[in-house]
Amino acid sequence: MLSQEQNPAILNNNWQFVELWIDTIIFPPRILMLIGDNEGIYQVYDPAQQYKSIFSSNNYDDVNSWLLEDEYERVDGKIVANEFM
Repeated sequence: MLSQEQNPAILNNNWQFVELWIDTIIFPPRILMLIGDNEGIYQVYDPAQQYKSIFSSNNYDDVNSWLLEDEYERVDGKIVANEFM
């Protein structure tokens, strides 16, 4: 469960999209959430650590490279805020 202290963009209705990234090398697979907000900030959250923010950047390519460097793979599809609400 998310607490107010963690305060990700998705709780503030300030998000544009959510992507799920998975590390398939380990078992059980590790899943991370990438949330892009309306201000151009991209944050990676770890659901296994109570949605702690583990990486942040104002550049999507930086976040994408960081995830790929650690051998995460993006799950096909993206949750987009204006399609969700």
